[in-house]
Amino acid sequence: MQSDTFKMKKFLVAIFFLLCSTIIAQVQFEARVSKTTLGLNERLRVDFMMNVDGDHFVQPSFDGFRIIAGPSQQISQSWINGRSSFEKAYSYFLTPNQRGTFVIKSASIDYNGQIYKTDPIKIVVTAPQEQPREPGDTQIADDENLYLIAEVSKDSPYVNEPTTIVYKLYFANIGIANFRDLGKPKYNDFWSQNIEIKQLVAEQGLFKGQNYRYVILKKVVLYPQKSGKLKIEPLSLEIDVQLPTNQRDAFGRMVLEETSRRVSAGSKTISVKALPEAGKPDNFSGAVGNFDFKVTPSKNNLKNGESLDLVVSVTGKGNLKLFSLPKPVVPNALEMYDAVHSENISTPLSGMVGKSSDSYTIIPQYKGNYPVKPMQFSYFDLNSKSYKTITSPEIMVNVLEGATPVDSTETEANRNKIVNVEKFKPIKLKTELVEINKNEFLGSNLFYALLFAPFLLLPLIVIFKKKRETAAGDISGNRIRMNNRLAKKYLSEAKKQIKNKELFYIALEKAMHNFLKAKLRIETSEMSKENIQELLLSRNANQEAVNEFIALTENCEIARYAPSSSVAIQQDFDKAVLIISELEKQI
Repeated sequence: MQSDTFKMKKFLVAIFFLLCSTIIAQVQFEARVSKTTLGLNERLRVDFMMNVDGDHFVQPSFDGFRIIAGPSQQISQSWINGRSSFEKAYSYFLTPNQRGTFVIKSASIDYNGQIYKTDPIKIVVTAPQEQPREPGDTQIADDENLYLIAEVSKDSPYVNEPTTIVYKLYFANIGIANFRDLGKPKYNDFWSQNIEIKQLVAEQGLFKGQNYRYVILKKVVLYPQKSGKLKIEPLSLEIDVQLPTNQRDAFGRMVLEETSRRVSAGSKTISVKALPEAGKPDNFSGAVGNFDFKVTPSKNNLKNGESLDLVVSVTGKGNLKLFSLPKPVVPNALEMYDAVHSENISTPLSGMVGKSSDSYTIIPQYKGNYPVKPMQFSYFDLNSKSYKTITSPEIMVNVLEGATPVDSTETEANRNKIVNVEKFKPIKLKTELVEINKNEFLGSNLFYALLFAPFLLLPLIVIFKKKRETAAGDISGNRIRMNNRLAKKYLSEAKKQIKNKELFYIALEKAMHNFLKAKLRIETSEMSKENIQELLLSRNANQEAVNEFIALTENCEIARYAPSSSVAIQQDFDKAVLIISELEKQI
């Protein structure tokens, strides 16, 4: 009897644990998402579903996303054929903050004293996506009263012909409170210049046949640097909007609901035409537009030792910052120094306009008249779609005073004349005999000079040796002198590599670093931006010169990989020489 009772207890305990395990096994808690890959301008729905009425729901942190709605809770329960079903959900609507790969971490609930968690879900956020639209339509937001468009002035320009892109936000029956950039367009293979918009002004205009208000958010001037189909990524914005509701406040005014919308002005493709090869001059350096070319000397008549400035300038409208000016050729009797480049160029929405010039200092060596050969400048004229060449007149430099250059033909004739005279000297009538032992070395002045010279030189040798030992022991001083030499060496190397962008900026950066090592007595490991600025200012360096030095150092790192013209490289070299000279004087 006791045995049967014991068996019955064991059976009941087994049934109890079996039922508990069955109940536990039936608990389902999972996370579901509307998509695992979405664009930066799209929304993500996340649902946390459970088939039991769990308590103490804990949401994840949603790193990389912003909650725009939620949590909202839904519960559904039904009886079908005597069986009940239960479902409870917590729902969220999210927008991504940036591109990348993110993880929706686990949420948790408490059910009957046990914690249940959802599995993490990986989400990939890509570039803004274009919304489905009819051909020719602009990109629209979720709210049909909000449009962001990109207007391109020319969709088929030549290489280095300006084109503009203007971003406009059209809206109707809503208020715009603020906006933030989500994805800025990249202008790869373009030279670009943003046009400053000082104040956003709402204007009235027609859009799709209806009256809208619009604001111009961004203006950019672009110069394509190569031919082919070039793609511009879309501009994406998150906009805080105020939407009207059916509710009114105590004063009868309509209540506005504040929310946010994401809009994107779809990507643009520009078909860039190559410049024609037919008729291209040999001296063409890439100038495109409408220009005037001049070569102007500061004076034509000067004395030996005086200098003149020869200014080579191009004025007009076109890609003034993107080509190099021709270099004058002068006679050997005129010493010409490296050019000083200057620009007076503005960039309105229609493109660059102004003046670019190189000024050469020329110093004559001898008296005489010296011609500076005519110079040629070629450019592609956008109006006539053809190449044009401007030739400057010959310039005559008159040196009024100074030494006359030696004529090589005359010198040779005089030398031959002397030789011929030597051949026919008169015959001597008397001998001039010299005794054999007249100039004996022993006992001569030279003998005694050589005898006592070591004793006289010995103190000098000792002093020289001590100075060398002192210099060798001055490790810090030697290091400073070496860094000074290296700075000059790398600056000279940068000048040689001015046509090789990467090698130029490597050499320029080394020159600036060794200049700092020599002047501030620091090592490479101490070259942080803050430390350099603090040390230079402590040596009474000018704040502006310090800022320019640091900016140029940072530019050396960026410019190796960014597109840049030979003009920009020359400007960086001239700026480095000027800044180093200024700091040399100040510290």
